[in-house]
Amino acid sequence: QVQLVESGGGLVQAGGSLRLSCAASGGTFSRYAMCWFRQAPGKEREFVAAISRSGTNTYQTDSVKGRFTISRDNAKNTVYLQMDSLTPEDTAVYYCAAKAVPAPRDIVTMEYEYNYWGQGTQVTVSS
Repeated sequence: QVQLVESGGGLVQAGGSLRLSCAASGGTFSRYAMCWFRQAPGKEREFVAAISRSGTNTYQTDSVKGRFTISRDNAKNTVYLQMDSLTPEDTAVYYCAAKAVPAPRDIVTMEYEYNYWGQGTQVTVSS
């Protein structure tokens, strides 16, 4: 059983940056592909970025490419989301999720495939 705790959210002006962290416990972190999803008010949860077990493969949705970077530190059992050039459209609750995968380079992007979820952290971008 993996527990995930997000942190780093807050209020930032448009054009600013935030770095989200997701700390994992209760499992062997390096066995899990990780991702970030977000849910804006009145909208469905959407995929943001994913990273493989090893950290060598990453994937981001088009709307954040060039602005957001996902990374992980397996020694610290933590996955990060560096968010730059934020816009009000990035306002949402951000969730991290984990899924055990067999191959070090596997990436998982579908919400229904993820087994473990954090509680979320609020990101608000003002104009």
